[in-house]
Amino acid sequence: MALLSVRGGLRLESELGVVIPLEEAAGEGRIEALNRLAAPDMERVNQVILSHAASHVSMIPEIANHLIASGGKRLRPMLTLATAGLCGYPGAGHIKLAAAVEFMHTATLLHDDVVDESNMRRGKLAARMLWGNEATVLVGDFLLGQAFKMMVEVGSLAALEVLSSAAAVIAEGEVMQLAAAKDTQTSEDDYLAVIRAKTAALFGAASEVGPILAGRSKAEMAACRGYGLNLGIAFQLIDDALDYGGKSAKLGKNVGDDFREGKITLPVVLSFRRGTESERAFWRRTLEDGEINEGDLEAAITIMHKHRGLEDTVERARHYGAMAHDALELFPASPWKAALKDVVDFCIERAH
Repeated sequence: MALLSVRGGLRLESELGVVIPLEEAAGEGRIEALNRLAAPDMERVNQVILSHAASHVSMIPEIANHLIASGGKRLRPMLTLATAGLCGYPGAGHIKLAAAVEFMHTATLLHDDVVDESNMRRGKLAARMLWGNEATVLVGDFLLGQAFKMMVEVGSLAALEVLSSAAAVIAEGEVMQLAAAKDTQTSEDDYLAVIRAKTAALFGAASEVGPILAGRSKAEMAACRGYGLNLGIAFQLIDDALDYGGKSAKLGKNVGDDFREGKITLPVVLSFRRGTESERAFWRRTLEDGEINEGDLEAAITIMHKHRGLEDTVERARHYGAMAHDALELFPASPWKAALKDVVDFCIERAH
C-alpha cells in the first residue's frame, strides 16, 4: 500500500479509509453498497484530510494523525458524499465539505477525551495520554480552523451556515452533558436533548450539505437533514447499549467505559427510573460518588436486564431508525437511496 509523507515526520497510508471499516468484521453486507459507491470520492476526501492535517509545527500532524489514522468509522463524511450522490450533485465541493465534517468530528473527539478524562480511544491510548491535555485541545482547535477554511473554499454560504451552526450546537451539547454528568436525576428527555446536540447535529448537517450543493428544494434538504438527525440518535443509542452489552472490538474502547467514567446514558436513565430504592442507591454510589467495586459492572448489567434498560434503549434506536428510513421516501429509488437505508439497518444491527 502506498505511503504519503506528511510534514512533521509522520507517514500515513495514502489509501487511508478508501475501504471504510465501519466495524472490524469484514464483509458487512449492510454497508458494502455504500463503500462501493463512495470509494472513489472517499479516496479524494482522504487526500484532502492528509494535506490539511499537515503543519510545520510537528506536534500538530502527530496528534491529528494519531486519531485520523486509527481506523475510525468515517460515517459522517460518507453521509455528505452519499447525499450529494443521492441528489445528483455533479461538482467537487462535496469532497472538501466531507473532509471538513471529518475534521469537525475528530476535533470533537480530541476535546471529548480531555473533558471525560478518557484513557483510550479506538482501541489506542487517547492523544491526551501521549501529548497532554493542553496540546490535545489546541490541535482540536487547529482541526476546527482547517474545517472552516475548507468550507469557505467551497464557497457555499448555505453549507457554511449549516455546518457552522452544527459546530455551535455540538459545543452546547458538550456543555449540557457536562452539566448533567453523574446526575442520576437526568430524565430521558434531558438525555435525548444532549445526544441530539452532541451527536445527531453533525449527522444532520453532514447529510444536509449534499442537497444544498446540488441546489435541491427545501423539502429535500429537510428530508436529508431529518435522515441524518434520526440516524445520529439511533447510532448513539446503540453505542449506549453496546457499552454494557457489546464487545470491545466493536466499540473501539473497553466495555463498561461509560460506567467507569460515571456517564449517564439512556440504559442508566431507564434502569434508575424503574429500579428499587436499593438499586437507585447502587447507581448513586457508582455513578455519582464514583465508588466502583469489583463486580459492580456485572451488577449494573444485571439491573439493566431486569428492567429492560438495554432492550428498550435498542427499541428506541429502532424507532429513530424507522424515522430515518421514512425521511428518504421523498427521493426516487436509486443505488444511493438503498445504500443510505442499509446504513440505518447496519447501525441498528450492531446491537446483535
